[in-house]
Amino acid sequence: MGKVVMLVLGTLLGLFVVFNFLLPMLAFLFKIALIIGVVGLVAFIAVTVVGKSSRSH
Repeated sequence: MGKVVMLVLGTLLGLFVVFNFLLPMLAFLFKIALIIGVVGLVAFIAVTVVGKSSRSH
């Protein structure tokens, strides 16, 4: 009976950790990666446009 109680408590604690700590942390990391990707894309487009305009003169 004690093993079953400890198993249930361990499972509940594991779910608590996953939903309260890991998922928000992963969402935060995804947002940061998305922001870095957008900034990189804008920089790439800016460098491409400036390179093409300076090459044409």
